[in-house]
Amino acid sequence: MLRWVRQQLGFDPPHQSDTRTIYIANRFPQHGHYVPQKFADNRIISSKYTVWNFVPKNLFEQFRRVANFYFLIIFLVQLMIDTPTSPITSGLPLFFVITVTAIKQGYEDWLRHKADNEVNGAPVYVVRSGGLVKTRSKNIRVGDIVRVAKDETFPVDLVLLSSDRVDGSCHVTTASLDGETNLKTHVAVPETAVLQSVANLDKLVAVIECQQPEADLYRFVGRITVSQQAEEIVRPLGPESLLLRGARLKNTKEIFGVAVYTGMETKMALNYKSKSQKRSAVEKSMNSFLIIYLIILLFEAILSTILKYAWQAEEKWDEPWYNEKTEHERNSSKILRFISDFLAFLVLYNFIIPISLYVTVEMQKFLGSFFIGWDLDLYHEETNQRAQVNTSDLNEELGQVEYVFTDKTGTLTENEMQFRECSINGIKYQEVNGKLTPEGFSEDSPDGNRHGLVKEEELFLKAVCLCHTVQINADQTDGADGPWHANGITSPLEYYASSPDEKALVEAASRVGVVFTGISGDSMEVKSLGKPERYKLLHVLEFDPNRRRMSVIVESPSGEKLLFTKGAESSILPRSKSGEIDKTRIHVDEFALKGLRTLCVAYRRFTPEEYQEIGKRLHEARTALQQREEKLADVFNFIERDLELLGATGVEDKLQEKVQETIEALRLAGIKVWVLTGDKHETAVSVSLSCGHFHRTMNILELVQHKSDSTCAEQLRQLAKRIKEDHVIQHGLVVDGTSLSLALREHEKLFMEVCKNCSAVLCCRMAPLQKAKVVRLLKTSPEKPITLAIGDGANDVSMIQEAHVGIGIMGKEGRQAVRNSDYAIARFKFLSKLLFVHGHFYYIRIATLVQYFFYKNVCFITPQFLYQFFCLFSQQTLYDSVYLTLYNICFTSLPVLIYSLFEQHVHPHVLQSKPVLYRDISKNAHLGFKPFLYWTILGFFHAFVFFYGSYLLMGEDTSLLGNGQMFGNWTFGTLVFTVMVITVTMKMALETHFWTWINHFVTWGSIVFYFIFSLFYGGIIWPFLHTQDMYFVFVQLLSSGSAWFAIILIVVACLFIDVVKKVLYRHLQPTSTEKAQLTEAGSGINCLDSMCCFSDGETACTSVRRMLERLMGRCSPTRVNRCGISLNSLCCRRFSYKLEPDEPAAIDV
Repeated sequence: MLRWVRQQLGFDPPHQSDTRTIYIANRFPQHGHYVPQKFADNRIISSKYTVWNFVPKNLFEQFRRVANFYFLIIFLVQLMIDTPTSPITSGLPLFFVITVTAIKQGYEDWLRHKADNEVNGAPVYVVRSGGLVKTRSKNIRVGDIVRVAKDETFPVDLVLLSSDRVDGSCHVTTASLDGETNLKTHVAVPETAVLQSVANLDKLVAVIECQQPEADLYRFVGRITVSQQAEEIVRPLGPESLLLRGARLKNTKEIFGVAVYTGMETKMALNYKSKSQKRSAVEKSMNSFLIIYLIILLFEAILSTILKYAWQAEEKWDEPWYNEKTEHERNSSKILRFISDFLAFLVLYNFIIPISLYVTVEMQKFLGSFFIGWDLDLYHEETNQRAQVNTSDLNEELGQVEYVFTDKTGTLTENEMQFRECSINGIKYQEVNGKLTPEGFSEDSPDGNRHGLVKEEELFLKAVCLCHTVQINADQTDGADGPWHANGITSPLEYYASSPDEKALVEAASRVGVVFTGISGDSMEVKSLGKPERYKLLHVLEFDPNRRRMSVIVESPSGEKLLFTKGAESSILPRSKSGEIDKTRIHVDEFALKGLRTLCVAYRRFTPEEYQEIGKRLHEARTALQQREEKLADVFNFIERDLELLGATGVEDKLQEKVQETIEALRLAGIKVWVLTGDKHETAVSVSLSCGHFHRTMNILELVQHKSDSTCAEQLRQLAKRIKEDHVIQHGLVVDGTSLSLALREHEKLFMEVCKNCSAVLCCRMAPLQKAKVVRLLKTSPEKPITLAIGDGANDVSMIQEAHVGIGIMGKEGRQAVRNSDYAIARFKFLSKLLFVHGHFYYIRIATLVQYFFYKNVCFITPQFLYQFFCLFSQQTLYDSVYLTLYNICFTSLPVLIYSLFEQHVHPHVLQSKPVLYRDISKNAHLGFKPFLYWTILGFFHAFVFFYGSYLLMGEDTSLLGNGQMFGNWTFGTLVFTVMVITVTMKMALETHFWTWINHFVTWGSIVFYFIFSLFYGGIIWPFLHTQDMYFVFVQLLSSGSAWFAIILIVVACLFIDVVKKVLYRHLQPTSTEKAQLTEAGSGINCLDSMCCFSDGETACTSVRRMLERLMGRCSPTRVNRCGISLNSLCCRRFSYKLEPDEPAAIDV
């Protein structure tokens, strides 16, 4: 119990040792010196709160916000000293904001608790006391032997002990962890693989030593020591032995494994750790505005306090006959009185800080994010994938992007590989009708119609068929002996691979005669022209990004030990000592110029002595617990040398649809596009040209293949000089990974200067961390531009997390990019709508929302400040305390919220077809100092008009009632408040371009609600109120014709100036957006809907019902398709134009 409490409070110390020792089936040593290690239990906790800590923890988090903490202080001040307003005026809005946020966060956490309980309570089977025991998942302990059946998920991280197969192998899919749907093979060590029954496993005496838990899904270092007949056998354990929690068992009846990591120490749980919080530029501006308004508040409070004491310097005002001081007041300290008065004024003016701004912005972001998921233009029908929002905090940031960093493979391209060409022994080949044909030959030529394969070709294809991680669908392996053709064999097998390149190469080899037919035990089976051959798989040297190659060591049917290697030409060619190296290098460059992805293939023969030495070194490195990766890298480098080059392959990756148009649109919008790829220089340049990233007319500069700082710096200076000399021409820059490292080490400023003067930048041969470094370099530059990174693979995650906005492509390289992104889309082409339409709308909406909130609070509090000049700074309030409380909560909150959800100042089609409009909102144009100053000055101007307009029209000695009775101060304050509510609501109406029935309802409804509430509030004597100041005040006010005249006149006077300003600016200095609005109005477009316009004849209720159905999940594109309704019929944008005599009535886009 104590340990659980310490875990909850976060006081549990970290693991003391670098490794953990696990006794299988918890058979601990019997000697007295052994102290058992403490491990976490198997409960998964993804929730943030518990029943006990919810209130304190949630309140602590909420009061970390400046505005909330400020209002708490004000509320406490009102409780402690005599202030002009009731504590309710601050307490109720604060309570409302805190409660709404707490309910939202509490509900989200309750859902997490519910999901956790389902997972932790799932039934599992554990081997205990010689039999299988059914228990709950949360009860599994480290060291327990767990049984998992076919299609079940693993409840903990397990080391595989045995399976129903003789070789102890099993297949799993890790789709829920990294999105990769291919089957992965895991194997048990031979000593435990034979223990296939519960009885045998219960007798197992073994110890596992492994590293402490870490988040890396693909890294595991350990060893198992099995005691057999007084002998201890040590075997290495790696990632191939570890079955991860969350993965699913496939094509295997059952497996037994020992739990090594449990609960929050499993790799899946360690990957739950939240990403660093990204903050949008709007949020930063909002905080700056809050500070400015806090300064204004302090200034007003100090000024009022000073002026109060200036008035009281005269004796007649210090203690008038109607307000004599008490003895205590006369003897109190002047300093304390000054502080008390200052705090009282602070309370009086505190509503200039808009407390409800935070909760409104949160609601706007949360509700607004649904529109991205609902947008059928962002829905990909082929894959049944819709856009996904992982965080709603950055919606408006989509409208501020200045740099886009994109991956190439799978992002700009389809990641669907097709074999095109290869080079074997210095001769180029192409696949023609299932035959490998040398370049320049055809089937009609004398040498083109040949049978069989020459020795070099067959060896090359066997290398391709043996050196890979491809799997075969288990249901189809029995069909491998079907009908075979003498040549040009068509394989009935279905291949699965984590790498599309490998799959394309194995499929191409099978078409031309060498077929990989599967793995049986420790043997790889190949059919060469119909003749089966069995190669014993001895070792696999796994691929890693540093080596950029993978290898297998096999024993041929003749008993010869062979190493087959494939990888990037930069890692294979320097290690080759024989073969047609120069010719192959030329062919690789030719393939790359065509935009093909290239790999080189080589092999090596081992003598028995060499193989024995290699086996010994590999065993030592693989069983090492410390620095295993470094030792393995050294051994791999020792093995993969003195290679004989066989040839190279060229695989094509098709461009995605509309990539060129999207990149061109981004360029027109003023966004610079950088392509960051791991491909070789020539391939990357070729693809950049084909996708429009580089233009044919563009002057392409290169910073490649530099080995020293001096040459790199000299080249950078030359490039900077060329750019200055040819400043009229557009420039593109190509830089490779090694040159980039040199440039960033000592010449960062010069490199940035060159990059910023280039229209497009291409970085090739990039490692994942280098991608993130480049993004950080731009992000932290003096201009601090907003960056967006988009990619589809695990190698793009660091870049996606580093950028201000990260977008994952739902591609074929797993879902790690999607899981770590802020937004996810199915195709690169959807980026244009996401930025130009959604980003534009979100930014305009929230920019207006933030500034309008400050404006309406200036309008609210400034008359209170002006009123003090007329009441000798006695801290008399102008408004009733109920009005003070409800102004931001009820009377003015809904119109701006609805505006921030539905506003469309330009038609979506216009925004997407004119990317240049994106420039109008770039660099935070609508939330800069000038717009902020305009809204603030406008607020002060309107406040002066409210107050002095009411004062002049209804000032002293003015009799406005039929009986000659004059209005009092509460009537005057109510008049000012009434004018203010109408004006700020009408101001929001003036800002609205897109009117729906919801806008009409909340705009006019807010004004009507204010009148009805005031009549109700002032028409009844409320017994729980200690004063009845407002009784019959509102009714009396509205009974005066002069009051109605004053209200109308003041509202018109306030808004007239604003209307004139808008008209003059639109005609004298129109922005591109305003010109587009005029064009749109002239064309007669009358159907405006952000995501989906509905057919003619549909009522407003129908569209609302459809929206609610979407919200409830009843209307999904999948269901629509099943019903036989096309997407076009469901979501057609229907534009109506003013017709010419020969034009159709409507145009469907």
